[in-house]
This record gives sequence, C-alpha cells and structure tokens, in this order.
Amino acid sequence: MISRRCTAATLAPLVVVMGLAACSRGPEPGKVLDEALQVGRQGASFPHATEDYFRDMDGGVALSPEEVKGRNMWLVWSGGNDRFWSKMTDYTFGAFDLLKIVSSHPSLGYSRANRWSYFGLVNEPCFDAAAAPDKARRGLWLDVRSKDCGPDPFENESKYPGVKTGSRGQNLGDGSTQPVGSFYGWGTGIAGLRLFPNPDFDAKAAKEWDADRYYTDPAYYNRKDLVRPYRVGMSCGFCHIGPSPTKPPADPNAPKFENLSSSVGAQYMWVDRLFIHNANKPEGRTNYMFQLAHTYRPGTMDTSLVSTDSINNPRTMNAVYEFGGRMGMAKRIGQEKLAGGELDNRQFNDVVASGPLLDFFTKPDTVRTPHVLKDGADSVGLLGALNRVYLNIGLFSEEWLLHFNPVVGGKTITPIPIATAKKNSGYWQATEAGTPDTALFFLKAAQPDHLKDAPGGNAHLDADAATVERGKTAFADTCARCHSSKAPMPPPALDLTAAKCAGPGYLDCFKRYWKWTQTDEYKAQMRTVVQAPDFLQGNYLSTDARVPSTLLRTNICSPLATNALVGNIWNDFSSQTYKNLPSVGSVTLRDPFTGEARAYAMPAGGRGYTRVPSLISAWSTAPFLLNNTVGPFDIDPSVDARVRSFQASIEQMLWPERRERDPVLGEKAGGLIDRTTERSTVTVPSGFVPEALQPMQGTLHRWLPWLVKEEGEIVLGPIPKGVPVALLANLKLRAEGDTLHEKATHVRDAGKLLVELKQALKSAPDNADDDQLRSHFARLREPMMQLSKCPDFVVNRGHYFGTAEFNRQEGLSEDEKSFGREPELSDEDKRALIAFLKTF
Repeated sequence: MISRRCTAATLAPLVVVMGLAACSRGPEPGKVLDEALQVGRQGASFPHATEDYFRDMDGGVALSPEEVKGRNMWLVWSGGNDRFWSKMTDYTFGAFDLLKIVSSHPSLGYSRANRWSYFGLVNEPCFDAAAAPDKARRGLWLDVRSKDCGPDPFENESKYPGVKTGSRGQNLGDGSTQPVGSFYGWGTGIAGLRLFPNPDFDAKAAKEWDADRYYTDPAYYNRKDLVRPYRVGMSCGFCHIGPSPTKPPADPNAPKFENLSSSVGAQYMWVDRLFIHNANKPEGRTNYMFQLAHTYRPGTMDTSLVSTDSINNPRTMNAVYEFGGRMGMAKRIGQEKLAGGELDNRQFNDVVASGPLLDFFTKPDTVRTPHVLKDGADSVGLLGALNRVYLNIGLFSEEWLLHFNPVVGGKTITPIPIATAKKNSGYWQATEAGTPDTALFFLKAAQPDHLKDAPGGNAHLDADAATVERGKTAFADTCARCHSSKAPMPPPALDLTAAKCAGPGYLDCFKRYWKWTQTDEYKAQMRTVVQAPDFLQGNYLSTDARVPSTLLRTNICSPLATNALVGNIWNDFSSQTYKNLPSVGSVTLRDPFTGEARAYAMPAGGRGYTRVPSLISAWSTAPFLLNNTVGPFDIDPSVDARVRSFQASIEQMLWPERRERDPVLGEKAGGLIDRTTERSTVTVPSGFVPEALQPMQGTLHRWLPWLVKEEGEIVLGPIPKGVPVALLANLKLRAEGDTLHEKATHVRDAGKLLVELKQALKSAPDNADDDQLRSHFARLREPMMQLSKCPDFVVNRGHYFGTAEFNRQEGLSEDEKSFGREPELSDEDKRALIAFLKTF
C-alpha cells in the first residue's frame, strides 16, 4: 500500500506556484492585432483566388467567376490560422502536431501510401510520396509536386503575396533565407492543409534544427522551445472534402479531382489518430487525451474541443446539401431576433442590391436563418455561420485565445466580439469579403448525390414499385414531419407564428405542432405531398427545426453545449431567440456504474434542443445519429460499401434492439457507454511544464512524487481500463453561476474531489489490476456525477420513432411522456421505408 497520503496541504505549494504563474500579465482582449494588421495588411490586400483549379470536382459543375472564388476560399483559404495550429502542439503537450501528420518519415508508421486507410484523409491529386528528406524543406519528409502536373496556382507569391512578418524574408545565417511565400501557402499533399514558413524560425532556430531528431527523439521534439521551420494552416475544406458518392475513386488513396466533392464532409477521418501523432504506438494510446479523442468515431469531432465547454461532444462533420431548400425553410420558420453584438454579423443585404437574398434580413433586427450547428445555436444568418467557422479553426487566434484556456478550460470564458475582429484582423476582413461567394458556390454546387446516378447504384434499388409506395406512406406518417421541407400548411388555429413561437414560447408551439402531426388529417395531407412526383426535387429533407431532447431521447451532451449562451465565446453568433429558449424539462439518464435510471433537469437559455439533420443522400452517409454511433463504419468509400453500411445502420435505427450494448452493464445501460480501452495517464512532458514551474521541478518532485516525476514530467493517473470516458472529460472545471457563493462552493467541491480521486488511486495496491482501480473510482461516483457538466454516458440511444421502444415509457419523466404514444411500424413497413430512403 502507498502510505503517503495526498492532502490539501500537500497540494498547497503547487496551487500557490500555479496561481502566481497565472497572475502574469499578457496581451489583453480587444487590444491585439493579427499578424496581417501588425504589418499593415488590410483585408483588401488578400484577394480571393480566381483560378478554376478545382473545376473537375463537384461533378464538374460549371461555376461563375464569383462561385469559383467561393470554392477556392472553402478549399485553400486558411486566414492565418497556421499560427493557431502551431500553438496547438503546446496546448496538447506535444500530442498534436500537424507537421508530423503531413510527413512520411519511416519512423512515423504512416505516409502518403496509407494516409487514407490510417487517417481517412484525402490525398490531394498531383503529389507524390516523399522518398527521402527534402533539402528544400529543411530535411522534412513531405509530399512533392508531381512532375506531370502544372504548378499550384495558389502558391503564386507575386499574385498572392504572403504576410512578411518575423523572420520571413530574412537571412537565417546559414546561407538561406526564410521564404515569405503566398498567403495561401504551399500544398502539403493533403487536401485542406497548407504549408507556411514559420515567422518564428530565425537564425538561432535554424542552427538548432535537426529534422531527423524531430521525427525520432522525444527529448528533442517535446521541447517546448523547439521552433519548427514551418506551420500548417487548415482550410474549411479539410473537414468537408471527401470522395464523391456518385463517382468514387478506384483507389481511395489516389483519387483524381473528379472523384472528390467539396461538400460531402470528412466522413472517414479518424480524429483520434490525427490529434495524437503517435496513436499507433503504445505511448500514444496510453495518453488519456487519446482515450478522449478515441470517442470521436470516424467522421466526427468535438468542435468545441479548443474553446472547451468541458463537455465531451463529438459530432459528425456532416455533408452540406441543397442550400436552396434549406434557405427556403429559413424563410418559412427561421425568423429570429438579434441584439447587441449579434447585429454586427454581415447579412446578404450588405453585399447585394436586389434579388431574393434580400428577403433574409429585415432592419433593424430580424433575420431569417438556417440553424447550422447540431444544437441549432448558429442562428444569426448564413454569412455569420460561415464566418464563425473560420474563427473556430483559428483565424485571429491572437484575440480568440485570450478569451478561454485552450483545450483544458478552467477559465471563465468571455465572448469574442465581431466588432473587434472587424477592427483588428486583416484576415477577418478578407474572410467577411469572401464568404458571400462561398454561399453562392454552395447554392450552385451542393446538390444531392443520388444512388441511381452512382456506378452500380441501380442494382441496389431493387424494390418493386408497390414496396416503394408503401415506404412513402411510412415516411409520410412517421418521418416527414421532421425530415421534409415540403409539408402541408399548419391550420391557423395552431397559432404557429413567429410572434408566439420565438424564444420562450417555442416549446409550447412545438408540442402543438407535434400533436397535429399525430392526427389523421395531417397524415392524409402529408401522404399527398410525399407521393407527388417532384417530392424530392429541391427538398432539403429536414425542417431545420430545433427538436426537444425530451422527444428525441438521444444523448444530451450536444444539446447541453454552452459556447453559444449569453456571455460565452460565441455570444455574437447566436440570436436572442436562441438565448431565450425555454427548458425542455426533465430527461431520464442512466448511472454508468449500475444502470439505474436518474432524472436530470435540463437548463433553459438555449440548451436542450437538436437541429433536425437532412436525409439527403442518406444511403451514402452512414453510420447514423449526430455522433455516428448507430451502425458499422467501413473505410471503403465505394458504392457497394456505402450501401452495406447504410443497410446495417438504418436497420439499427429502426430495430433499436440491434444496437451495440455496453460490455459492462449490458441491457441495463440502455445502449453503449464509451469507456477507456486501456490504462492511461494524463501526462505533461517535462518540456511542456509551465515555465513558472520548470525551475521548481526538482522541488515539486520531492513535495509531490505522485504527481511530478524525477524527470520533471507531470503525470496524473493511472486511469484504469473500462472507466467511462465522460466521467472525467465532463467534469466542471469552473462554476456555472456567477455569484461569489456559487464560485466558492464549486472550488471547494472540485478541489475536494481531485484530492479524493488521487487518494483513491494511490491507496490501491502497487500492482493493482484494472478491476481494483475501477472499484476505487466507483467510490467517487456520486461527487463525480454531481460535478459532471453532462452526466449522460450512453452514446447511441434515442430516435426511436416508429419502433416499440418509443412506446416503452416506464420510468420516463412526465416531460418525456408528454409527446404521447405512436403507431409502430411493422417489419414490412420498415423494410419498405428503407427502400424509399435509398432513393434520397
């Protein structure tokens, strides 16, 4: 047994030192400029590229010059975020390193040759694998431009001159000059990632640089003061480019441009492998950060991972389809009110003088908007949603990172004002100028991918006409009320007006709507709509409405997201209407240790809802649910493989008893709980220990040997195999309330839990197995559940419409029961519905 106990007094020296470190003054929000404006580069100095380089993509659709610029912006514009992605190596204590991801050094275990199968990343055409260190790239193993392809037009430094800052353009003392480059960077060989000269790579850094040690020596590459010669920038396309469902590549590792789509989403990306550069090695998999990212199934990621809300919340990188139909729904039911900084969002009225795009904003404060994020929080207009994405992938990181603690959280988050970005960021100015063209591109090019148009697709459309007609009836009765932008007009007596339904009145209106959709009158009208020959034409196959969690019964971590609430980081990008949404009531969750049902009261103020996803091209987008937890994943992007995955996934949706169950609790859990796959620790390598603590590493080892190792590493653990990942990942690191009492109480409770957690782990036998360690974890389940920001651990539950599970309501809350019971589809109805869904 470990005799030395971890007490509050033992922690005191560490707390004092870390507190002093936190008090050092640095840049202040609202008073910093981005790298562009620091050297006088206004937004107008970044013209968006005009070359139609990607003309073979997206089905070869013919684009106007404005639409070409919009696509180029989506696929190659990173807006200076290479600065941010370089800093992410520090924020993840060396685990995330994009410069390694774009490399092919033999020690890494991944390269261009297996990039698709290992990462699910798209190899950009016109590149060859690295065969040796590249002297022109400081000895790095990077993809090289194919000799049979012309030059990359976006690398044209004279037409698209980069930002000359720091060492760029300076002599490095070794006979070389650090390039300035283009503001689009150089191609990396991975679609959506671009390479930029690092302005911090000066003569001293050049003298100390050793490319081979960078790949092979942890003592070298885990140095926090290591300056890499390049930074990697990321375009929006990185998370949205994928193989075309209707023209898939013969070899997914070697696609042609004609095999790629700008809008299908990165459905195959393994984010855990991307974020942990050595995830293919034991030391990577035993990093708790890998265990966290491993809950991101292929094609999903937590978009609040950086500006963390302390909720593990992976969501699909979904396809973008049918903007016309979606904007039509925005005009019908998407009316929302804006105030304060929300009004600083650009609207179409600011860029066009006439036409239908003027219908989406009415002065002074009314916007008609699609709901873009999974929780329906992006609600200030289409342009605002597009612009926010660039901030969320690192644009103007000089300001953005001052409003929160990246990745680890624990600091009070404050909003990033749009007005500040307009004033202090040349890259933001250029982004605002370009996103209207990106919107035009999507309006033209983001069209459905139909199975009938895919090679061999008709062989999978083998149902007879009577079966498909039966499927249409099942869809009209059960699915269309959420999954169609074509529908009968609600009776005036329902009073479903914006005046009544926006904000606080939304839930009551939704319940009136839902009750109407359960009537024979509605179903008869909806059947007529669905049976029309043009039903699928221009149909977004979603209402884009916010659906309460009490009806969906899906995992609540996404609807509990806090980043768009009043006073949070995305305050300026969510509407007053969203912020005034009422509570959906109480939901029923499962204890991750016993499977016991627990009631949980959902908060108001925007949380508690999920935006309806589109079913366009559903045959090609499995697995299902917002976190890809229902159905099997297949790395093969061929038509046959997509249909196989669709068939198995949709059967699990309609026969929920076939879904995966928790290996520990079985049926008692009601689904699957994501658990650690092996023993792990939270490790801060000595090179990434905060500077204020580095001189004291030896002293801290003597004070806290269980925390600070002799080599100076900070290690928290061990965390046994089989622990629910969300138990730790969702712990509140700061109080939710603003009163002094709430903050003091939270500090007390959180501090007590952390001390008791370490005590529990250290009181285990020296060679304790995982079962023994888990039993020590279990002792703290109540305080950990009380401090959880999302105590929902079952990831594949819910969306039981048309099934017997919807009507099994024993143990549910009254709020969940309030939506009533519904007719169940027979097995024949379900099979007919699947046949109809294949035609979408």
